[in-house]
Amino acid sequence: MLYNMYEMQRSMLAGASAMAGWSAELLQNPVNPFAYMGMGPIVASALDVFSHASAPRGKPVFGIESVELDCETVPVSIEIEARKPFGQLKHFVKDGVSGQPKLLIVAPMSGHYATLLRGTVERMLPSHDVWITDWRDAKTVPLANGHFDLDDYIDYLIEFLEHIGPGAHMLAVCQPSVPCYAAAALMSTDKHPDRPRTLTMMGGPIDTREAPTSVNTLATQRPHAWFEQNVIATVPLYYQGAGRQVYPGFLQLAGFMSMNLGNHMITHWEMFKHLVEGDGDSADATKDFYDEYRSTCDMTAEFYLQTIDVVFQNHLLPKGEFRHRGNLIDPSAITDIAMLAIEGERDDISGLGQTKAALKLSSKLPKKKKKYHMAEEVGHYGIFHGRKWRERIAPVVEDWIATHD
Repeated sequence: MLYNMYEMQRSMLAGASAMAGWSAELLQNPVNPFAYMGMGPIVASALDVFSHASAPRGKPVFGIESVELDCETVPVSIEIEARKPFGQLKHFVKDGVSGQPKLLIVAPMSGHYATLLRGTVERMLPSHDVWITDWRDAKTVPLANGHFDLDDYIDYLIEFLEHIGPGAHMLAVCQPSVPCYAAAALMSTDKHPDRPRTLTMMGGPIDTREAPTSVNTLATQRPHAWFEQNVIATVPLYYQGAGRQVYPGFLQLAGFMSMNLGNHMITHWEMFKHLVEGDGDSADATKDFYDEYRSTCDMTAEFYLQTIDVVFQNHLLPKGEFRHRGNLIDPSAITDIAMLAIEGERDDISGLGQTKAALKLSSKLPKKKKKYHMAEEVGHYGIFHGRKWRERIAPVVEDWIATHD
């Protein structure tokens, strides 16, 4: 009943959002005298904030149509080059540009769409041939397409690397650090010709025993059965994936928001003040962020529960006990994939040391192929988005790739 109750509430809020948006526009209309006097601007701004906060959201688009390259504007087209039931491989094709390092950006399957990494793509696009994993919303995948767990995730990554071909570089943002590392180890064990030349992991939970955060504490303080009983829901009949067991996106968003509820409230208060003052640009910037932040998707129950078990409760990868389809994953097999671990000093999702642990696990990888970078005064989101990512972190990634390309 959980999912159905949420859908009922969402439908009601959608109507309230539309009414509030219409009322705000009426009060802000320049021909309306109430737009300039008394409580008019304040009421209109409050309605605008409520309308935006309660509006329903779908899957965002990347919206990247061009890139500046050597002082020229180069058109960009997005092509889907590999399709799988639970995800696809997208390629950002720059018209007339070739020979750049091939970079596979692995988006997290943790409640948000791949478009959350729009800023990551935009920054790397001028100097790299960029590909990205675009995971599907589990509620849109019919039951006939089977299940999707952590083992399947790793299989997808290997297949995508095979599609891209030899010489690719892989960049994992947060959650996919573990499956990306596992894929690199498996491909190294098999001497796979399409194994990546470099693996960059940013804010990933390789070993969550290091500097555990509130996210890690939540996962370890409750038994596995608690997650099965309290956060897993059934997709309603009116979706393509009807009957599928999922960890709903709306529950994930509730968790994200509650972790920093005070900051979110302050941000919306600031947006309200910007609207009252007529500072539409500042208010629009906040709206753009939350349009992306509030766009969430469901993940399959089997993937979520396996991740809780393997990564957060039993720490199988750092213990050397992680298996993929029965085969033990051997970190020491990685001998020629250059690894870069990046962490944010203020990361409240993956604490300091959790990503760096990957370098220690790769015991037979030469020191010259290992690098650690700690981004000062950077939180989790800032690792891959915003000014600090563009100016301070991305150059480190670019240099690492160039050195080993």
